[in-house]
Amino acid sequence: MKILCMYLPQYHEIEENNEWWGEGYTEWTATKNAFPLFRGHEQPKVPLNENYYDLSDESADTWKWQAELAKRYNIYGFCVYHYWFKGKQLLQKPLEILLNNPQIDINYCICWANESWTRTWYGLEKEVLMKQEYGNRSDWKEHFIYLLKFFKDKRYIKVNNKPMLNIYRSSDINKLEEMLDFWNELAVENGFDGIYIVSANNNGELEKRENLIDAYYNFEPGYTLKHKLNMLQKLKYNINVLLRQETNRILKVKLLERIIDAKKINQMMLKRIENTTKPVFKGAYVMWDNTPRRSYKGLVYKNTSPDLLYETLIKIKSTLDDDDLNFVYLNAWNEWGEGCYLEPDKNNRYKNLEAVKKAVGENEVRE
Repeated sequence: MKILCMYLPQYHEIEENNEWWGEGYTEWTATKNAFPLFRGHEQPKVPLNENYYDLSDESADTWKWQAELAKRYNIYGFCVYHYWFKGKQLLQKPLEILLNNPQIDINYCICWANESWTRTWYGLEKEVLMKQEYGNRSDWKEHFIYLLKFFKDKRYIKVNNKPMLNIYRSSDINKLEEMLDFWNELAVENGFDGIYIVSANNNGELEKRENLIDAYYNFEPGYTLKHKLNMLQKLKYNINVLLRQETNRILKVKLLERIIDAKKINQMMLKRIENTTKPVFKGAYVMWDNTPRRSYKGLVYKNTSPDLLYETLIKIKSTLDDDDLNFVYLNAWNEWGEGCYLEPDKNNRYKNLEAVKKAVGENEVRE
């Protein structure tokens, strides 16, 4: 079982975030400003030893610490988010710092988070901050040339001499076939056998053009919540949300609108609904509480725990065969604003990391 942790780079200031969200904004801003919305609600989340790191630090000390921690707890690698908007980039500096420090011992790959940026966190989904457009061959070539320097890194994850590139919403790309054909040509020209494309199964529209991709990964818990509930479960969940929303509207209060039981969701995560011959890499998640971003309109998964994480990973492991492609996508290494992180915190300390290590196997060494 090869644990790939989703990795968020938004822990440094950028000009755009300062303009959109206020001077000095990073993911830590939302994390620190969180507050409890009900009795027993653990907010704000606090990193162990108040380690509010800055990923723009050229010393790469945080990357070194994270890589050592990952190796110690049997994490195979990181799947780092990459934000590319037809040549315009956001939050690229941490990944470039990793590239420029080859001594850091960590496997990694890239996930192109190809969504438009909106003010979703404040319920203003229609207000677009950075629109995603895909362009033509010249734009695709520019993008490939940027990615190539990472693909050539010996730490970059490859499958059969193909660099692994994850695309979060490949279904949004109308000219996906033309783009990938072109990228594969360029990859071959540069000594690879193509690019290994992995499309996310998430809470949006799923990629149906399976002939264009090599595999899928399940992005949890959103994928299961959106696609695996039966009609009765969906109805019960939606009625509960509606009742809370109406209570807020009528009584002018701010009751948390979305709560769901993690134990029930985790049971459904193992249910395979994908009708495909392509590999489907299972997903798991540590915790989920995005109220630091969404406040009372957020979603909290109750009953998460290190024990539940361990039990879930053990069940996933039991479904895997003896295959080099036994990737499991874990959400996430450091999504603090979504309350979804493996990094040690003040409350759980290293317990979630210990759960992963135990599930992967004490005697298994990261390659």
